[in-house]
Amino acid sequence: MLRNALGAAVLAGAAMLATAATAGAATGPDGIPSAADTAAIGRLTGSPATLGRLATTKFPGTRALASSAAAAEPGTQVPVYEPTAAFVAGRSDVPAELAYVAVPARTGDGAPATVWAERQGPAWAVVNVASGDYERQYAQAAAGGYLLHEPQVNAWYAVHGDVVTVLDGSVTGVPAGAKLTVKDYRAALQARYADKLPGSAYDRDGAGGGYGGRERAVPAENPSDVPVLPFALGGALALTAAAVAVPRLRRPRED
Repeated sequence: MLRNALGAAVLAGAAMLATAATAGAATGPDGIPSAADTAAIGRLTGSPATLGRLATTKFPGTRALASSAAAAEPGTQVPVYEPTAAFVAGRSDVPAELAYVAVPARTGDGAPATVWAERQGPAWAVVNVASGDYERQYAQAAAGGYLLHEPQVNAWYAVHGDVVTVLDGSVTGVPAGAKLTVKDYRAALQARYADKLPGSAYDRDGAGGGYGGRERAVPAENPSDVPVLPFALGGALALTAAAVAVPRLRRPRED
């Protein structure tokens, strides 16, 4: 029971389009992209600047495919949400807030990629070009709710109503398809992070960077740069920086 609770998480369904994110949870996430946001993201990810970035992107350790024109699919947008410290601490019933919007793309050498667009004040900015199209795949698997990512353990969930369905437990080892309620998911998060939230002794001491935030969801440029991320399995810290680097290496950052 504890193992399942620690590894499972939030609501069934991942939005293939930004507007689809409005379906699902009894208490939905914060930051759902509006129609104006969706249009702005489309312009940004289809812009000459973004296409130029994709044209020169090279992912380390990946085999180049047939050369082709770099391209993005601005009409396909996947909002990605992450749990908030307030939800973990029990100060809010809103399970998650928008982290970024993923747009599938292709680099100049034909490799699949994903452009990450992040809201920065009143505007949107491209903050990363990641390898693969994992967000699109998770959205297809979730089919309808909103997509939740727990970056500390690189776990993915679909949130639908009061049901949290595991899409990829990653290092937790929890099988895809496991389900629990939002209440039980909060309990699982509290077991992982309650003593690591902002303001905690763990946070003040700088151990593993505290609870973490958006900056830790963006892959490091080199495996040696990956910080030790705070999360507990069975009440004990379970991974080191080197272990955390494994899922991140499949999502290399482009500079």
